[in-house]
Amino acid sequence: MVEEHGVTAASGSTGPSVAGVGRRGQAQGQVILEASSLTKRFKQIVAVDDLNLSVKTGEVLGFLGPNGAGKSTTVGMILGLIKPSSGTVRIAGQELTTKPSLVSENIGAIIENPAFYPYMSGRDNLRAHAMAVGNIPETRIDALLDLVNLTERARHKYKTYSLGMKQRLGIASTLLTDPALVILDEPTNGLDPAGQREIRAIIPRLADQGHGVLLASHMLHEVEQVSDRVLIVRRGKLITEGSVDDLLRRGGYIEIVAPGHDLEAAQRAIRPVPHVEQVTIENGKLIVVAPEEIGADLNRALVEQGIFASAIAPRHSTLEDLFLELTDETEIPA
Repeated sequence: MVEEHGVTAASGSTGPSVAGVGRRGQAQGQVILEASSLTKRFKQIVAVDDLNLSVKTGEVLGFLGPNGAGKSTTVGMILGLIKPSSGTVRIAGQELTTKPSLVSENIGAIIENPAFYPYMSGRDNLRAHAMAVGNIPETRIDALLDLVNLTERARHKYKTYSLGMKQRLGIASTLLTDPALVILDEPTNGLDPAGQREIRAIIPRLADQGHGVLLASHMLHEVEQVSDRVLIVRRGKLITEGSVDDLLRRGGYIEIVAPGHDLEAAQRAIRPVPHVEQVTIENGKLIVVAPEEIGADLNRALVEQGIFASAIAPRHSTLEDLFLELTDETEIPA
């Protein structure tokens, strides 16, 4: 059953096996979610346009896009709350339209603030949710309270919880049945920095325990820290995807400091080096767009011209840099 404020689920169904290792070294397994050519039109507006995405158990997929990019609509289609105009959603290898119960059997999600009883304790609220689901042992509740760092506050009334604690209890409630896939839609929205940090610490633990995690967020620093892969959409269309490390390397460069030397001569010496794409002079330094592995080749080319660098250092762009570059609307007609 899809609840108003969340989806609680999972029976441990498995889809096709695709082995892998995540960014933190954790094992990745089955493709639990696969959306193919997913499209949603609202009259003349195309909210989601031919989108493909997949999530494996044991990984965190960061789902990024500006406001209005189609993230929430995509999540709604995955949860069966919005009917696609075209395309398919497969959960645990089965098409959602043929078996709507796949959502409740495999997915736990928070798409709004979870609903709890304010005058009951955190533990009793989880017990109430567990009774609604059925067959949830007390040991499972204990383990989830520990996972979300609420053991010490488990006996306190929900109304006394901070926003971050309430959100963590919400995450615990979605995990009662050990879902294969956890969907978190803006889980740190409205939280103070301490609350954001608490949620950020929990997300990798979910993947380490074997859950697949789809993290829809506009908090770029957060996504960069916790995700294995990132998918970026703009106006409903996929514009890039890949591992976080690979995406950050795309925007990387090598910075060369050579005080007291003719930088234009250094620029000319470096340009012929294989794999160098671009060399510019910025703020008294050479900025070289090239793989960081060729640092020794760059140094050799400089030394051959009598130029001695005091520093040759690789620099990586941030996910925010990449996101802003890829989602720049200035070149898109209105």
